[in-house]
Amino acid sequence: MEDIDAIAVLQDPVRRSLYEYVAAQDHEVSRNEAAEGTGVQRTLAAFHLDKLAAAGLLETESRRLTGRSGPGAGRPAKLYRRAPGEHEFSLPARDYRTAADLLAEVAEEARLDAELREAARRQGRALRGDDRPGAGPEGVVGLLARRGYEPRLEEGEGGAVIRMRNCPFHALSERFPPLVCGMNLALLEGLLEGAEGVRVRMDARPGMCCAVVENSKSNED
Repeated sequence: MEDIDAIAVLQDPVRRSLYEYVAAQDHEVSRNEAAEGTGVQRTLAAFHLDKLAAAGLLETESRRLTGRSGPGAGRPAKLYRRAPGEHEFSLPARDYRTAADLLAEVAEEARLDAELREAARRQGRALRGDDRPGAGPEGVVGLLARRGYEPRLEEGEGGAVIRMRNCPFHALSERFPPLVCGMNLALLEGLLEGAEGVRVRMDARPGMCCAVVENSKSNED
């Protein structure tokens, strides 16, 4: 399906709400859970979830939620998760990704890592502007969510840790990991500069942003 068709699928408010709900979860979502989470009827949720899957925006699998098999185990449930692909649309056509690839390649070959990180910190400060995170980890989560990082707050032994399910630079980071992940880390440092007790560090994990945000003040207590 063309990107414009996939994007058009999200014009329906119920469909968009279901997509956002599924994308925000850290597990596969059943039709019942999606319906309950968005406040719509199950049959309507199933209809729109399948439309999203047909458009390539969601992936599906079938699994028995009871964990049992054989007679009496019940029918497998259809589960949904956000598809990993990206969709872009511009009119007239633009090709910013090719330009970004070329610029990243030159920066990597010229070993401009330090210059790029400093520019990223400045950009992070500029993007933040007056949008300072509120008190506590929840304020940081809100700021990161507004920048598209899809943050998730977790409580660890040392305090609160914020992991991000989306990397805004995912395609570039796959081709130039050290360069782009370092840039992303510096941008986050600039974005969160001034947030009390907050520290950004690298912690690359499959399917997640390469950086995590932790409440260093909690770690010191």
